[in-house]
Amino acid sequence: MAQENGEKPAVAAESNNQQLVGKNNNTSNYKPKDYYNWVIALLRLLAFGATISATLVMALNKQKKTFVVATIGTTPIQATLTAKFQHTPAFVFFVIANGLCSLHNLLMLAACFIGSKYDFKGLRFYVIGVLDMMNVALVSGGASAAAFMGQLGKDGNSHARWKKICDKFDVYCSHGEGAIIVSFIGLLLMIITTAITIIKLKNIQYSGRCAIIP
Repeated sequence: MAQENGEKPAVAAESNNQQLVGKNNNTSNYKPKDYYNWVIALLRLLAFGATISATLVMALNKQKKTFVVATIGTTPIQATLTAKFQHTPAFVFFVIANGLCSLHNLLMLAACFIGSKYDFKGLRFYVIGVLDMMNVALVSGGASAAAFMGQLGKDGNSHARWKKICDKFDVYCSHGEGAIIVSFIGLLLMIITTAITIIKLKNIQYSGRCAIIP
């Protein structure tokens, strides 16, 4: 009886220790998951800020300037010209691409918190990965096209005899340049986000929040 009485507390103590160790392991396992959630959310938020800024700056980019085009006697003939992003199809595509990427990141941020209600066997994680890649391609094309036209407007092309315009519309060109730089920053953030999502996609475990990586 004494041995039995002595063994029972020992067994109970061991089981309690195992339960405590199990709880500690469980709590430690949640830390990387929470860390991953916050990193992805932060990257998407920064990418959203970059692309929406590029969209607004380029969409509102306009400069009006008056030039003397001829002189009759002593009377100058003036013409007022306006530079707008709508005049260049590449800039229009730039605005559309960055606007769609901004909307995408906004929806993905919402999906982090309410997406579990509309999930089907973790399918939304694969859909998010595909949509991320599509938006990376979209922003990459828009930013590259705008960068090409920006370089053409800044330096011209002597072989094709295309004159530069940035010496005349300096404010317009500087605003466009800033929008393109910010768009490339947003593209870099989207590439990082997409790479993390794809690399860890095979280890995804279903959760009620963002994609959870063990």
